Amino acid sequence: MTGGGQAALEARDLFRFFRAGEEETLALRGVSLAVQPGEIVAVVGPSGSGKSTLLGCLAGLDEPAGGTVWIDGERVSHRSEAERAAIRARSVGVLFQVGNLIEHLTVIENVALAQRLSTADAPDPTVVIDRVGLGSRARAYPSQLSGGEAARAGLAVALANNPKVLLADEPTGELDGETEQRLLALLRTHADAGCGVLVVTHSPDVVAIADRVVALSDGQVVS
Repeated sequence: MTGGGQAALEARDLFRFFRAGEEETLALRGVSLAVQPGEIVAVVGPSGSGKSTLLGCLAGLDEPAGGTVWIDGERVSHRSEAERAAIRARSVGVLFQVGNLIEHLTVIENVALAQRLSTADAPDPTVVIDRVGLGSRARAYPSQLSGGEAARAGLAVALANNPKVLLADEPTGELDGETEQRLLALLRTHADAGCGVLVVTHSPDVVAIADRVVALSDGQVVS
């Protein structure tokens, strides 16, 4: 845990079980962490350590079996799916390695759709797109974008509502070195503006720009 004022994101004692027939897997074993406004936290660990399960619980996409998640002081976990979705639309941006864009919508339409799902005050979609350096590609469809452009468009969607928290799952996994550095610079810019950023990653470059690193192993925080 970190000190200071109210955390942008806080999780306490998260447990998550999965069952397949008679077998039970304990994916998270009492995980606690916090991300402060303006901070980038990298979550690392081997495959199967619980990183993606943790991110799903933090985003309200999955429900922990035990423990609690707060976003900007508002409890997310142990609420209805509709309530979690509303909090996510208002306060959380989620950036996946792939899948952030709807293929039959242009970049600006993707951003506008994300904004329509939220009741939060949001900037003009063109402003969001300009921030990630895609102003000239706002009317392009995902199939017309390069890998780097698609990554930045996905970030624009995640940041459409000026979220308090940005959660990213291996966002640089398919990017070349130059594009990765550009995306990391954008993450730092938004953290410096007060957003709390948590990135699940295997990339040493992501770890290098993080303010803190949380290591998971077998569903537990080990360092």
